[in-house]
Parts: sequence; structure tokens; C-alpha cells
Amino acid sequence: MKWRIWILSILILVTSLFVFAFTSTQIYYRSTVDKSAEFLRVYMNFFDSSFSLDQDGAKSFSRLLGNARVTFLDKTGNVIADSIANSPHENHFEREEVKDAVFHGEGFAVRGSSTLGKNMIYYCRNFNNEFLVRISVFTDSMRSIFVRTFPLFAFFSVTLIALCLLLSSVAVHFILAPVSRLAENAVHSTEVKSSYSELKPIADILNERNKNIQNQLNEIHAEKELVEKARASKDEFISNVTHEMNTPLTSIHGYAELLDAGGLNEEQRNVAYKTIMTQSERLTNLIACIINYSEIDSDELPPYEVDFSALARETLVALKPEAQKRNITITEEIQDSVILMSRHELLSEIFGNLVRNAIKYNKEGGTICVFLDKNKLVVSDTGIGIARQNMGKVFSRFFTVDKSHNGKNGGFGLGLAVVKKICKKSGWNISVESTLGKGSAFTVEFS
Repeated sequence: MKWRIWILSILILVTSLFVFAFTSTQIYYRSTVDKSAEFLRVYMNFFDSSFSLDQDGAKSFSRLLGNARVTFLDKTGNVIADSIANSPHENHFEREEVKDAVFHGEGFAVRGSSTLGKNMIYYCRNFNNEFLVRISVFTDSMRSIFVRTFPLFAFFSVTLIALCLLLSSVAVHFILAPVSRLAENAVHSTEVKSSYSELKPIADILNERNKNIQNQLNEIHAEKELVEKARASKDEFISNVTHEMNTPLTSIHGYAELLDAGGLNEEQRNVAYKTIMTQSERLTNLIACIINYSEIDSDELPPYEVDFSALARETLVALKPEAQKRNITITEEIQDSVILMSRHELLSEIFGNLVRNAIKYNKEGGTICVFLDKNKLVVSDTGIGIARQNMGKVFSRFFTVDKSHNGKNGGFGLGLAVVKKICKKSGWNISVESTLGKGSAFTVEFS
């Protein structure tokens, strides 16, 4: 960039110098011609009748004028006498200054003399339309003026070019230094500032670029965290599934080996058969729960209006016998005609899981309260409660508050995870409040 500025500055300077030299030469040349014309007009005033119209008279008048060339012509342009050349039969009527003198009284012209081989300025005057007198002197051409002044022009050009390079170097430093500082700030700082108004648009562009880069880095970092979480969640899910499947498979395999080996009495064989059937059912229920949990994400079926009030009452009727086995009392406060945009099986999954958990983790002779209106569902119990350190894990997959209940009635710690996923997909919020040993209250807010 420095070289470009230097070269451009020199080109501009050299071009300006040549334009100036040409213009000055032309002005000087025109000025010289105009002054010479005035001098010749003054010289012509010295001519009078004392000069004879012959060669001697021409030379005599020439000496009076400082050896200027003098030519006498008749009124038709024929040369009568010339102070330098002897050409009495030559006709100069077609010469510009002669023709103007014949028709207008006087005439001027500048041209190269074919006789002398030099540039001359001619002035011709008509005397009473009887004869013509022409005076001419040497004059510089534009080319000769330029050639004569070229050494001085070259000296000034070299001097000005050197000065231009010096000033350009200083200018380049002052121009590029703020740009360099701006670039350094862009590298080491997220926000670029400049005190120069000319550089402010560049600073704004750099700031916008840095902002976009930072946003992209944040997005990449967030995506990386999501990927890592998804990978960790996948690993945890596989580990939990493996662990949950390992118990029934181990029991099935162990009792199958005992049956295959023989030596069991009838009572032992019945126990083995029963255990294999129970664990097989448990394994089937586990697989069904996992499939149900996984299918929620890919479920694209459209929602429709569901009477949640009627569904909740029907579910409670079906679950009350299970609660009565443990002397658990269920009280309800269900508002009529609570209509939600969802699907019957999804709302049944939410309500059934919350109430079954309230029964499963309740105390003998405890109570369950169900509240439902158009804004929320609340299922509270007087059960074992949840420890504070476990509150953040309640909705995690395969988490159970009481490990002794794990596996009973198809319970594998996926129920609340399913509820959480359905609520999230429906745009609802689910929360829990609990005190260890006193009970829990789960709330689903519909709006």
C-alpha cells in the first residue's frame, strides 16, 4: 500500500509538472508573439518617404531598425526589394500578412522562413494602396522555448519528486498508523474504537464482524454442550436400561439353568416357573415403558379437545381399589368441563402416573387430594416425601425415590420422566413441592 501511495503521488506530480510546463510554454510563447507584434508596429512608424523602394532603401531601413528584415512589395504582392534576399520576381500575395495588408491595411503572421530556415514574425502595412512594407524579426518557437527551459524544468522535477517522496512517506505514516492501530485493536479486543471519523465505518464493520463471530462461537459452544449432554444422556439411558434389564434376565437365566439341570422338587419347580413368568412380565413392561418414552418425541399426531374432567373421574374410579388395599383415602375437587387441546392417551398418561405414584409412595392409611380446574392440576399426598438433594432428579429417567418400590406394577422410574416430556411438548409447566416424611404435591399448569 505504501508503494501504491508513493507511485500515485509521483504520477500525479509528474503529470502536473508536464501540464504546467506545456501551459507555461504556450503562455510565454503567445506573450512573446504579442510583444513582438507591438514592437514591429512601432518600428513601422519610422518608415517615411526618405527611404527609396529598392535594395538600398530596404537595407537602410533595416539598419535603422537594428537589422530587422525589411521587404518592399507592390500592391499585388510582388517583391520589389528585400534587405536580406534578392528575389525581385517572387510574389508573396498568398502570404497571410501580405493578404491581410492588401485587404485590411495591415497583417501579422508567425511561421518558418523558407529563405532563412528559422521561425519569424511578420508585420506588413499598406501605404496608400500604392506599395507594401513588411518587417520581420526572429522569434522562438514553442519547441525551442521548451527545449531551452527543459534543464530547469528537469531540476525542479527531481527536487519536487524527492520532496514528494518525503512528504508521501510522512503522509503514509500518518494515514496508515491509525489503520494499523485499528487492526491491532480488532485482533486483541472485541470492541474497536477510533477517534478518526473516517475510520469509524471500518470500526463499526469490525465490531459487527466480532459480534457475529462471538455469536457464532457461542452457538457452536451451545451446540457442543447440547451434543455432550445428549451423548451423556444417551450413555446414562443405555446404562440404566442395561441395569434394569439385567435383574430380570439374570433371574430368568438362573432359574432356567436350574430347571434344565433337573433335581428340583415340584414346589421348587413351581417357584422357578412363577419367577420366570414374573420377571418376563417385568421385562416386557420395561420394554413397553422405554418404547412409550421414546415415541413421545416422534409423536406428530394432531391434538383435539379432550374433556379432562371426565377422564380424571374415570381414572380415579379405576385406581381407587388399588388405594383401598392400603387404606388410602382419595379426595377430589374436580371442576366440570375442563377442556384441553391434547389427546386422550396423553392426558391419561399424565393423570394416571401422578395418581399411581401418590398411591405407591404413600403411607398406610394416608390421603391423596386431587384438584383440577381450567388452569392447573394438583395431585398431593401424605407419603414418604422427597429429600431436598433429590428434588432435581425427580423427573429424571429411571429415578425412584424409594428403591424398594422399583419394579412394582411396572414402575421403573420412567413415569415422571414421561409426564415431564408430555408437558414440555404440550407447552405446559410441571413442578413439585415436597417435604421428606410429610408428602409431595405435583402441579401441572396449563397456561
